[in-house]
Amino acid sequence: MNLKNHYYLMRHGQTIYQKENRRINYKAEENPFITLTDEGREMVKNSIKELEDIKIDIIFSSPYQRTKETAEIASEFFGIKEINYDKRLVDINLGKFMGGPIEESKKFYSQEKNIFNKAPEDGESWNNVLKRVKNFLEEIEEKYKNKNILIVSHGDPIWLMASYLRGYTEEKQFLSSRQDFQNFYPKLAQIIKI
Repeated sequence: MNLKNHYYLMRHGQTIYQKENRRINYKAEENPFITLTDEGREMVKNSIKELEDIKIDIIFSSPYQRTKETAEIASEFFGIKEINYDKRLVDINLGKFMGGPIEESKKFYSQEKNIFNKAPEDGESWNNVLKRVKNFLEEIEEKYKNKNILIVSHGDPIWLMASYLRGYTEEKQFLSSRQDFQNFYPKLAQIIKI
């Protein structure tokens, strides 16, 4: 894929949910108090330092509180006054698994066939997430040229964006990029450079 811009995909820092090994995935308006822990804020500050030699031109972020806080730390570091919030960058909706133990959703995903297109009850599939982040990235590529763009989002959207920006088109490529040596699935506060 021939990109017009340079992308830095950053996952938000730790929240109490990651600390307690629980699924977070609440809609922002349902649980606006999911904030970063002190450790999460430190994670973000340390990760951002990796980019100190790069002039970030634009910051986009999911509007969820944990990503907003992460983007605000980044905007302060880079001296960028405006953060562009976009709902297409929100976390995957895990439906009936939202707020529960991680093991429950892992069991669902490990047992399902055609997992890329299968959504949990009242949730969305990875393919649905891919469609919305792909739409976002295509719009950004159309609008900007030669920019260093920081995108603050969540694990699944970042994994799918990183794979798409690397030119992946097949479901099996996306799924392998989550597990193999490329591992585009980010750790907390990790930045993936494209």
